[in-house]
Amino acid sequence: MEKNQETAMEQPIDVLKQKAELQEYAENGDSAEAIEFAAKEAKLRPTLIVESEYPGALLWLNRAHESTDLLRSTEAKNKAVSVSPRRKTAVSIFYCTYVVAELPTSLYVKRLQFHRVIPIITFCWGLVCMCMGFIQNFAGLCVCRILLGWFEGCLFPSMTLFLANWYRREELAQRISYLFIASALSGAFGGLIAFGILYMDGVAGYPGWRWLYILEGLITLVWAAMCVYLVPKNYQTAYFLNAEDKKIMAVRAEMSESYSGGDGHYKMSDLKLAWKDTKTWLHGISQIAVVTILYGFGTFLPIIIKNGLHYSTKQAQYLVIPVNVWGAIVYAVGAVISDKYNKRFMIMVVCAPIGIAGYAILLRMDDVSVGVQYFATYLIATACFLCTGGNIAWLSGNVAPDGKRAASLGTQLTLTNLGGIISGQIYASTDAPHFVLGHSWSLGSLAFAFIIFNILRVLYKRRETKKAELRAQGVVTPPGEFTDRSPEFKYQF
Repeated sequence: MEKNQETAMEQPIDVLKQKAELQEYAENGDSAEAIEFAAKEAKLRPTLIVESEYPGALLWLNRAHESTDLLRSTEAKNKAVSVSPRRKTAVSIFYCTYVVAELPTSLYVKRLQFHRVIPIITFCWGLVCMCMGFIQNFAGLCVCRILLGWFEGCLFPSMTLFLANWYRREELAQRISYLFIASALSGAFGGLIAFGILYMDGVAGYPGWRWLYILEGLITLVWAAMCVYLVPKNYQTAYFLNAEDKKIMAVRAEMSESYSGGDGHYKMSDLKLAWKDTKTWLHGISQIAVVTILYGFGTFLPIIIKNGLHYSTKQAQYLVIPVNVWGAIVYAVGAVISDKYNKRFMIMVVCAPIGIAGYAILLRMDDVSVGVQYFATYLIATACFLCTGGNIAWLSGNVAPDGKRAASLGTQLTLTNLGGIISGQIYASTDAPHFVLGHSWSLGSLAFAFIIFNILRVLYKRRETKKAELRAQGVVTPPGEFTDRSPEFKYQF
């Protein structure tokens, strides 16, 4: 009986391997075997979503207090660490180490193994965060910010590549979206949580802002300990998969082998291959632009609402919630559509002009009502989360083999956080209530990204045309030389 079950399982494996070979999807997707296998995959996905996403649940935890920290910088905090005159220095130091960490992490995390790296990085991040609650001077602040930037810079590429190793590329946009949805929701509700913790002022002789860091760090340390047991080494050893699930995962791994295969031992040639490819840099520079608005909007939205729209601090905290929730909903829906129809470009170019319109309204704030200005923040939220995460998923699914993908993604993420450095400089309280520099720069950044997205689409279409000609001529890539430039590889756009 068991042998018959294995034989039955082998048949759809062979059929699907032939159907999906070298990323040519869905030509025979209506076969009985393919339909049966798809049904089994559908049952497996909810388990994968729950089990593979929780290591990154605290990835954006620090975003919860960033906007509140800017909005509610108390006199006690300023006096204790003298950070107010040197705030921009502390912000820049954080992103400098963040940028440096991402490329080497992308190249080595698979070799070091995700189930080891993610808990260790999470633990170190939580420990440094907790230490932020005990700093006494500006030097201590800078040291903590340097370390915090490094560990957080290691965490995001680790999580992105972790997901890329568990999911097929046509599923990746939706899964990466969960990381950015967490960011949106942390901006929505994290500010209120931080706002409440600040009222612990005086408990055990500590001001409220110290408790904010201490409690956040402790929560992260507990989560890191849980990740030691919850993050699996691979699907073969995953405790949450039964024998049949592991067979399904084996098929998925073989179907994705042409772009996610490899043992993690990358060479310098992988880095050179990534850097010589035009699309790596186009995705990278467009990511600088969209991350500028993501970080700028996410961090400074409470200040924009408070000082620009003339609401109180408490009202600003409340009004931030629906804006970020809307951004999370739009991104979730967009990611599902992107994966379902295997379209990356269209979702982003539809949403980007909506965000541009939002910034245009804020730049004309003297001519419109406060209600219209607040509505403009929803338009911006429509674009900023989706364009940022969608661009990462787009590149990740269009690079092969595994080594080149890690190098390309690491390069993109390194360039990404240059946008974080920029975003910290374009909004200043002295520019209130109009924030002309910040809104103008953000509008230009989103328009620039929109143009690059269209250039990328043209690039991919031209490459696909050349590949079709090579396939018609019978050109086949020799074993061991397969890349995304091979005629058999099909780009997503």
